[in-house]
Amino acid sequence: MTGGARKPLRKVARVVLLDPEDRVLLIHGFEPADPDRRWWFTPGGGLEGDESGEEAALREIAEETGITDVELGPVVWRRQCSFAFDGRRWNQDEWFYVARTNQTATVMTGLTELERRSVAGLRWWSSTALLATRETVYPTRLAELLRTLLDEGPPSTPIVLAPEIA
Repeated sequence: MTGGARKPLRKVARVVLLDPEDRVLLIHGFEPADPDRRWWFTPGGGLEGDESGEEAALREIAEETGITDVELGPVVWRRQCSFAFDGRRWNQDEWFYVARTNQTATVMTGLTELERRSVAGLRWWSSTALLATRETVYPTRLAELLRTLLDEGPPSTPIVLAPEIA
């Protein structure tokens, strides 16, 4: 490619999935080529075909966690991010939906091949545990954002987060 042409941003639906105790479900991921490089992140993934963000959010939750009893709420945050992963650069426009579930048991039987090579597990996190952790979590302000979301409820319009480039 010449002239600085850029690929369009990959549209991604992410889910801030909360259980009855207000814990958020996060995925523990790692770089396949460097398993010591680890982080936590919200479930979600790219929109497929002409699917809506809501459809993608529910599909991704079911595939990545096995949870299908989900009450999907509004988009609470948006961000653009760019990161190197599995030998390529990912440029994404991410929409974070808040959702609730009573189903806390998880299974990871619907993972893609790449996810099977890069996911170590799932964990429900309290906002207190998120605030205290020294582990890497994306988005990087998740602990603070989650506390505000729990205290104030969803914003009237999505909050645009600062871009994250890694």
